[in-house]
Amino acid sequence: MTQHAPSTEPELTAVRNFRDVGGLPTVDGGQVRPGVLFRSGHLAHATAEDAAFLSSLGLHTVFDFRNAADQKLEGADVELSGVRNVNLPLTDPADGAEFWKMVRDGDLDQLRALLSDGRAAQRMISSYRSIISDRTAEHSRVLHAMADDSTPALMHCAAGKDRAGLSIAVTLLAVGVERDAIEADYLKSNEKHRRYKVRRTGSTSGDAYSPEVMELLAPLFDARAEYLHAAFETIEEKWGTTDRYFTEGLKLGAADRDRLRERLVD
Repeated sequence: MTQHAPSTEPELTAVRNFRDVGGLPTVDGGQVRPGVLFRSGHLAHATAEDAAFLSSLGLHTVFDFRNAADQKLEGADVELSGVRNVNLPLTDPADGAEFWKMVRDGDLDQLRALLSDGRAAQRMISSYRSIISDRTAEHSRVLHAMADDSTPALMHCAAGKDRAGLSIAVTLLAVGVERDAIEADYLKSNEKHRRYKVRRTGSTSGDAYSPEVMELLAPLFDARAEYLHAAFETIEEKWGTTDRYFTEGLKLGAADRDRLRERLVD
């Protein structure tokens, strides 16, 4: 596994899964410049201290990949003075508010029917594939914006794991970061202090958070290498090469990628 520079990230009070992806190595011996690309979970519950820290980063743009259902559940991001917020919804990792209502409110029999026997993991794999194949316009917009002027940038969704994770992965791929380094950064979302807190209702707290329930839900809240691999496989299956994915899928030419590298890579 490729090693990269150790992080000196803060532990924010109410913003989960925050990190600077600076230090990740590129295939030609460079590295992502610290302080230009960040990722996190949503900013809706950020404390005043969290907001002050985020404001200190000199952000140009926050890319929020949540949809309307996410924002209704969690709230809008806190406002950061002088920072542009771009809401660019991507497909929900498990596809829709009704599904997530079942995850939060469903009883054990419902969850078994929905998630057991590999169905939860397969749902995640299918979602990663569809985000890559169906959301080229959104990813194109993000990469063109950053190549033009929108850095330093923070990308987030709800947990900062799936939609933000894929968007970060696509960005890193565009500037030539090594794939094993992309994967290592993605898998950091599994660290205990980063993980999204599952909120469940139920007849009793024991029922809502029983070991079987948590095992059924785990594939939805894990960052798994197989999910990211499915995204990379989709690029190769649909476009043949990563270069064609960027030029044909995302309309990102060689000059655009050079400008993006100038902004993100030392």
